Amino acid sequence: SQQKRNEMANHSQAVERIPRLQGPIVSADLPPKVPDWVEKLAWLMDRSIPIGKRWSIGLDGIVGLFPGVGDLAGGFVSALIVASATQAGLPRAAIARMVANVAVDTVLGSIPFIGDLFDFAYKANTKNVKIYQEHLQGRTQKVRNLMFTLVVSLCLLALMAVPLVAILYLFHLLHR
Repeated sequence: SQQKRNEMANHSQAVERIPRLQGPIVSADLPPKVPDWVEKLAWLMDRSIPIGKRWSIGLDGIVGLFPGVGDLAGGFVSALIVASATQAGLPRAAIARMVANVAVDTVLGSIPFIGDLFDFAYKANTKNVKIYQEHLQGRTQKVRNLMFTLVVSLCLLALMAVPLVAILYLFHLLHR
């Protein structure tokens, strides 16, 4: 019994000596901020190369010129931004909007020629950093998130209805 107490006391002292890991330090004076590496990555992928005074392109468009692997590589880099937002605790609707931006950029960017032009113009990473910032600063657009969720749900229902309608039509043709 005395031996157990001594062991527990030694264990408690050992635990107290373990340095505690601290989470992100958030200042009361400053709102939470998107990590610097996320902002730099979005800038590099979408806006790092100026063209004249009004326009800029990034590596996403240039990498997208390589058939097949270019758009997948750009999508992977974009997924890092979404992963950071997920770790920061953004709501599912915001994450879904971000994933949709990456999907649109990756899928439409993979279309030969037209997709390459699209890659230069559609700045999914910049859009995703904006969504990320809005949430962290408490400016989440709940109506926009709700509308997005509703539209995606309706599209998925429509996609599920297409095979059902096709099967019913074939069934109708077979029983004529």
